[in-house]
Amino acid sequence: MFHKEGFKIIIIATFIVGLGILAVDSLIDLIWLNKLLSLLLLSLYVLILQFFRNPKRQTNINDSHIIAPVDGKVVVIEEVFEKEYFKEKRLQISIFMSPINVHVTRYPIGGEIVFSKYHPGKYLVAWHPKSSEENERTTVVIANKYAGEILYRQIAGALARRIVNYANPQMTVIQGTDAGFIKFGSRVDVFLPLNAKIKINLNDSVKVGEQIIATL
Repeated sequence: MFHKEGFKIIIIATFIVGLGILAVDSLIDLIWLNKLLSLLLLSLYVLILQFFRNPKRQTNINDSHIIAPVDGKVVVIEEVFEKEYFKEKRLQISIFMSPINVHVTRYPIGGEIVFSKYHPGKYLVAWHPKSSEENERTTVVIANKYAGEILYRQIAGALARRIVNYANPQMTVIQGTDAGFIKFGSRVDVFLPLNAKIKINLNDSVKVGEQIIATL
């Protein structure tokens, strides 16, 4: 299954790769070069398909659990001062997505969207310490009756050039459902209350929509 944000790109890629293979076959007589170029085109096509895949995930809804909003590697677990919305100290968990990870963003908890803002910005590599404040990004806050307010931030990386955010103020959202998409490499930060119990470690690989990253 592929994400709807990739349908247009997949159709264009199918057309271009198909034409490319036909052109290679008709214009290049060297068999080894013909096969090499065709293989490169097919490899590129497979990478595009893999990037936009949207596998089904089974979320066990629980208001005391924070689930991974994306697939990827945990690169930050630390106490920080969150200055955009909370203006107080929070526990930050940052998950970096490589181009081969699933790039669907899912809601880490259910509740009402009380804040959603887009920020234009730079395209520093997503693991750069300043990317959370200087890169193109969206900030979303979900108010949950049990957990309080949870903030997550989609951050563009060096390759990402479009952040898709489906969260709008006053929406009621369900934990684990589709919250957006970041195209071609990125990172998501989650800001939790200081009393949250972290259930993951640095450098862990986490699974979107299913893995519990913290409990409250």
